[in-house]
Amino acid sequence: MNITLSIDERVAERARKAASAMGKSLNQAVRDYLEQLAGSQQLDAELEAFEQSALKSPGRLAGWKFDRDEANQRA
Repeated sequence: MNITLSIDERVAERARKAASAMGKSLNQAVRDYLEQLAGSQQLDAELEAFEQSALKSPGRLAGWKFDRDEANQRA
C-alpha cells in the first residue's frame, strides 16, 4: 500500500538525515515506525486478554497477602 504524507520540507530533510544516520531510508524508517505502532496496539490487546484471563483464574489467593515477619520466622 502506498501512503502520501504532507509534511514541512525542513522536517522531511531532518528526518531523512536521522534515518540515514540509522542506515535507513526515510521510507524504511516510516515503515518500521508504522509496523511498531501497529504491533504495540496488538500487544495492548494481548495484555488485556491475559489480565482478564488471570482475573477469571480459579488460582486466586482469597485475600492472602505476603507477610515478611511470618516468612522469616524460624521453626
